Amino acid sequence: MSDGNMVRAKRTADGRLAQILSDGSTRPLEGKSDWARVDAMTDEEAYQNALDDPDNPPLTAERLATMRHIPNPKKLRLGLGLTQEEFARQFHIALGTVRDWEQNVRMPDGTAVTYLRAIEKIPDAVRQALNGEATDAVSGPTDKRRVRSA
Repeated sequence: MSDGNMVRAKRTADGRLAQILSDGSTRPLEGKSDWARVDAMTDEEAYQNALDDPDNPPLTAERLATMRHIPNPKKLRLGLGLTQEEFARQFHIALGTVRDWEQNVRMPDGTAVTYLRAIEKIPDAVRQALNGEATDAVSGPTDKRRVRSA
């Protein structure tokens, strides 16, 4: 790929794309999509267009079944009734990281996604574990004494 075919771009604060010019300034990145044509399509026409595109076919039921859910950090936090500060403090996540996730500045990496799944499924157990409370997810608090094996 030659540099002549590449366009440097960034997303602006309002969510639009802007081209980064060689002098560092930016200008709105103009799309080439004919949105009036897209809006005028029926669902059947849009689906047929997707089927006809070898680079981006629609997902099949089988493919969808293999995909794993990625928790939405903001939706998860709001579902727990927490502010960003409370969520960050309770789950030991840097406040800036929570903000970046929610503003789509950064996406959670694989480890963070797994952690968010745990928070989503068993938030109280995660809180207990982080606070040093021994817990058995099924039966509740466990005895903290160590047992010597023979």
